[in-house]
Amino acid sequence: MAIRFFSDGISFQLEGKRKITQWLKRVAAEEGKKAGSLCYIFVSDDILLDINKKYLQHDYYTDIITFDDSVGDAISGEMYISIDTVKSNARDYHADFRNELLRVMVHGVLHLCGHKDKTAGEQLEMRAAEAKYMDWFIAARPSLHPVLTAVL
Repeated sequence: MAIRFFSDGISFQLEGKRKITQWLKRVAAEEGKKAGSLCYIFVSDDILLDINKKYLQHDYYTDIITFDDSVGDAISGEMYISIDTVKSNARDYHADFRNELLRVMVHGVLHLCGHKDKTAGEQLEMRAAEAKYMDWFIAARPSLHPVLTAVL
């Protein structure tokens, strides 16, 4: 299967798709899963808010909404990511935009792998998993990510 990247209603191009694809497949494998059909759709805050209201009955902005179509050990799904919220979160948390985007992307994969983040304990586990896999991405090419390397 494939990992695909699209934008809807915004002008956004993800750089380094091949490396990101390899990384996300490795994350799935480490979690005991196989990457099936994963679709990332990059959108605006307004589009993601509409999706949040329509499908989850939530009236607030978020960075990612994941729709799980997994079967067995093959994870599949659509992940809608608000580029607007990722930018504002990066600014608020003094993080590099690309690193925040990668964290959100792996967050979606972790949800498909079965990680939850509703309780405080689950949130801690999710953040630890995100940090672990972000370290993997950085280790592949640390010179490309000096900001995140300095933060960690």
